[in-house]
Amino acid sequence: MVIGVRWLATIRELPTAPVSKFERIGAHTHIKGLGLDDNLKAVKIKDGMVGQEKAREAAGLVVRMIKEGKLSGKCIILAGPPGTGKTAIAVAISKELGENVPFIQMSGSEIYSTERKKTEILIEAIRKCIGVEIHEMRKVYEGEVTSIDIRTAPHPYNPYQKIPESVRLTLKTKDDERTIEAGASIAQQIIAEGISEGYVIQIDAETGRVVNLGLCLESHKGKSYEVDTRRKVPRPDGKVLKEKEFVYTLTLADLDELNAKQRSGSIFSFLFGGPELREIDAEIRMEVDQQVKEWVDGGRAFIHPGVLFIDDAHLLDLEAFSFLSRAMESELVPIIILATNRGIARIRGTDIKSPLGFPVDLLDRAVIIPTYPYDIDSIREILKIRASEEKIKIEEAALERLAEIGSKSSMRYAVQLLSLAAQNAKAKSKERVTLEDVERVDELFMDVSEAAEYLRKHEEKLLIH
Repeated sequence: MVIGVRWLATIRELPTAPVSKFERIGAHTHIKGLGLDDNLKAVKIKDGMVGQEKAREAAGLVVRMIKEGKLSGKCIILAGPPGTGKTAIAVAISKELGENVPFIQMSGSEIYSTERKKTEILIEAIRKCIGVEIHEMRKVYEGEVTSIDIRTAPHPYNPYQKIPESVRLTLKTKDDERTIEAGASIAQQIIAEGISEGYVIQIDAETGRVVNLGLCLESHKGKSYEVDTRRKVPRPDGKVLKEKEFVYTLTLADLDELNAKQRSGSIFSFLFGGPELREIDAEIRMEVDQQVKEWVDGGRAFIHPGVLFIDDAHLLDLEAFSFLSRAMESELVPIIILATNRGIARIRGTDIKSPLGFPVDLLDRAVIIPTYPYDIDSIREILKIRASEEKIKIEEAALERLAEIGSKSSMRYAVQLLSLAAQNAKAKSKERVTLEDVERVDELFMDVSEAAEYLRKHEEKLLIH
């Protein structure tokens, strides 16, 4: 008979495997900025941007004015042929502005809906582009829990069940120690969070909200277990009762929605689950604007005007253009960037033709940044960047052939062929894309001019709707 055998958990350390992350490569994931130097001069190849030096330098001046708060309520128009980098420049502007500046991208076709008005969709997009950074000083109790005593009482409807009635806590920091007593709501939160001795917690003195910050590194529990999945934090310093600054970043649209939900708390919604508001009342937005102005005047908030980028803006109609022109005159409005590839075109909703398909009064108050077709050298460099982004190895001869195809057709078509040629090479178990792969996919697919020629050739055999 074997005596004293102890069964221990077997723990083995394994080599750390690389973590595979979901990764989607989009058309503009390689863009990191406008690629300008300190003097706002465009570098030929920088930050994923190639060529379009004049447009990038103009956008750089726009970014500088946005950061200084001098371009609020202005309109910028990016105009040029398809595939000349208009969206790329807009994305680069958003990268230059940083994370705190909201950037909303939409298409001109998104304003048309059977459920909502066009102006409602536009005003919501505009208000999503205006960030409000709220600073709030709150009194909190913060420290390591060194002792805890939860007192219970019989349930008022079930005498056999007990519920928490109050809690007595001793909180300790590096410089202070204090014992506090709280009511049932805080006791329930402590039980729900699984808080015990050794945890660092934070209790809002006004609302009673309890936040579990983690296990204290200096506590007995924090030192006892080498294998522990709980988050560990150092013991706070200073007083147990202190004032801390909390920073919240919301948009005007977020504040609109919060206020609308508070107002919609009618007896019908509570009893029958009434539908959510599809449109927000103008009165609610006015109250939000007034509240934000009071916060800003009191030094409690800061406004970050963002960027609303509308691609294919020629799809907007006269009513939408009129609304945007009026919105630019208000106090709280972002920078509006419109992109179009139209020349002299008809304004949607009218029989009037104008440059870019925009009303003349809107063109008068906007600055227009033109973009131009890429030359073969720029197309070659863009293809190199895309190949690197998509982790494609390509031979020089294949790259030259793709650049030649792009100069005759379009840069977008060449980028599409690059991905297709890589798949063709992969199917043949080749590590690099060769000239043979490029020629193969070029034969299989057609560009716009080839497609138009094909349709003309077989026009009699094709159906006409």
